[in-house]
Amino acid sequence: MKKVTVMAGLVFTLFSFKSSETATWTIDPVHSKVGFGITHLGINEVIGYFTKYEAKVTASKEDFSDAQFELSGDVASVSTGFDGLDGHLKAPDMMDAAATPKFTFKSTAVKSKGGKNLEVKGDLTLHGITKPVTLDATFNGAVVHPMTKKNVAGFKLTGKINRKDFKVGTDLPDMVASDIVTINATAEFAKN
Repeated sequence: MKKVTVMAGLVFTLFSFKSSETATWTIDPVHSKVGFGITHLGINEVIGYFTKYEAKVTASKEDFSDAQFELSGDVASVSTGFDGLDGHLKAPDMMDAAATPKFTFKSTAVKSKGGKNLEVKGDLTLHGITKPVTLDATFNGAVVHPMTKKNVAGFKLTGKINRKDFKVGTDLPDMVASDIVTINATAEFAKN
C-alpha cells in the first residue's frame, strides 16, 4: 500500500506542474510596419516600408526570451511614397526585385537583456546574400484583443546593416545614400 501511495504522489506531482507549451503567433499586417531608414546627402533620413510580408514568432516563455522570429517579404512591395525612388530600389543595381524577389530573416538566438529588452540574432537574406545581423527588440507586452478575443503581443525591433554587405547599390557613394541602413519594425502578433 505504501508503494501505491508513493507512486500516486509522484504522478500527482508530475501533473501538477504546468508544462510549458510552445505557442505560435502570427503577425497582424494592419497593425505592423516593416521598414528602414537611410541617410540622404548626409543631412536627412529617407524612410521606406515593405507592404507585403509574413512573419511569425514561436515561444514557450511569457517574456518571449526563448522566441524564434521568422519573416519573409516581397522586395517589389518596397514603398517610400515616391514611384521613381521605389522603381530605383527594385532595379538590378539595388535590391533587384526581379532576380531576388524575397527577403527573409530567421532568428538563431534570442537573449533577455533585462526587463522588456531582448537581443535577437539571426540571418538576414537580401539580394541573394545571407549575413548574420543583431536586432534590439522591445517586448511591449501582451493583452487580449477586445474585439477578436485573441491574445496579442507587441514588439519594436531595430538594428543596423551595411547595404554594401548585401551588394545593394555598391556604386552609390555613401554621401548620396549612407552605407548604413537602419531597420525599424513595429509588430503586433496574434496567438494562433
